[in-house]
Amino acid sequence: MKQEFKNAFGKVFITVAVDRENRWVHTNWIGYLTEENIKVGALAYTEAVKEAGFNCVLNDTRQVIGGWDHSLDWVVNQWAPQAAKAGIKHFALITNPESFAEITATSFYSSQKAFEVKIFDDKAEAEAWLRQFTLARK
Repeated sequence: MKQEFKNAFGKVFITVAVDRENRWVHTNWIGYLTEENIKVGALAYTEAVKEAGFNCVLNDTRQVIGGWDHSLDWVVNQWAPQAAKAGIKHFALITNPESFAEITATSFYSSQKAFEVKIFDDKAEAEAWLRQFTLARK
């Protein structure tokens, strides 16, 4: 199952896919993200994790334009504890090291303690890291 969420201009800003084979939820963030976009997207994939009964997220932000520091406080202090309660335990965050979004991702990584986060710039490495937590659950 794959969901697309669009901004006010009709552009997709996130896709959320439940990957049953790998037992994780895969997100792909796209473009410039507003605070509202981040809240809608994060809550959507948190619900997908909860419904699927998984505990891993593959969160791809390589196509994000600009930072998302405007939402960092909400993400760390409100969303992360909710996400942990929904079942998230392992969160692979894929970034583009040459972007402002990567700077915010690093702040998220160092600030939040609700679940395990690891930052990657390579999707295959992120997937390999998550598989150590999902293969035992098949």
